[in-house]
Amino acid sequence: MRVNSQHRFVSHDGTELFFQHWHASTPQAGKKAILLFHRGHEHSGRMAHLVDELDLPEFDFFAWDARGHGQSPGERGDAPSFSACVQDIEYFTRHLHDAFGIAPENMAIVAQSVGAVLAATWVHDYAPRLRALCLASPAFDIKLYVPFARPGLTLLHKLRGNFFITSYVKSGMLTHDKQRAAAYDSDPQIARAISVRMLLGLYEASDRIVGNSESIHVPTQVLSSGADFVVQRKPQFAFYQRLPHPLKEFHTLPGFYHDTLGEKDRMIAVRKIRRFVTRCFNEAYQAPMSSMPTRSDWVARSRKN
Repeated sequence: MRVNSQHRFVSHDGTELFFQHWHASTPQAGKKAILLFHRGHEHSGRMAHLVDELDLPEFDFFAWDARGHGQSPGERGDAPSFSACVQDIEYFTRHLHDAFGIAPENMAIVAQSVGAVLAATWVHDYAPRLRALCLASPAFDIKLYVPFARPGLTLLHKLRGNFFITSYVKSGMLTHDKQRAAAYDSDPQIARAISVRMLLGLYEASDRIVGNSESIHVPTQVLSSGADFVVQRKPQFAFYQRLPHPLKEFHTLPGFYHDTLGEKDRMIAVRKIRRFVTRCFNEAYQAPMSSMPTRSDWVARSRKN
């Protein structure tokens, strides 16, 4: 039986962000951790089922509430910028190292949708010594279903400043799991709106990361939902193709809706993640080539910007 505890850490601007910790049920000398990053509008509680389903008892699990979500502060669905949330991940992993003694090379990430884009951007910009990166339906290109929606939002943002858009996504578009869909509809912590600056920042980061994923030297697995009504699948594969690490995987899951890790048949995806993470940890960690920017290089750049 895992022990769950709740905590907060101080991020780069002094904001205290909420996270949960599930302690390893069979702890070992060298601590290992899985970090869970939820999709947009949601919170850490929506990822909690994965702690048991992944069946990795020797791992500690951590899941945060991104700022503006769940029990973390900030206007719902908003943040100072997308890059501020990326920097939050850097401070989160620093805290896990300092407070729990878990080195980055003993961390693996499991992230979904917007959380997957945040995680991929962090890995790209900060070049952490990460062991594995598992991305479920990364939201590199959201289907807005309105012609010229992105240019129009960009123009309105320039004219009006920040404003909010309520998501068109219904629970039945996310998963075939009726119980999980009902929980989504009744969950008071789910933020159904997103700020335009966050949405545009998501698009800008996605364009940059997909176009330059050859700079990500981390074993990476991408899970793509085959019947996704929310995000485009083409940039997911483009991102994968450019990845330089020899240990990489791309899996299309036929019939899956966007909530890949919350689907009715999600154990198909969960087993793929468990196998990939286990393989990555069974092999000795290998640092990226010395010509790659170090973590401190990226931190220095982020402070300049």
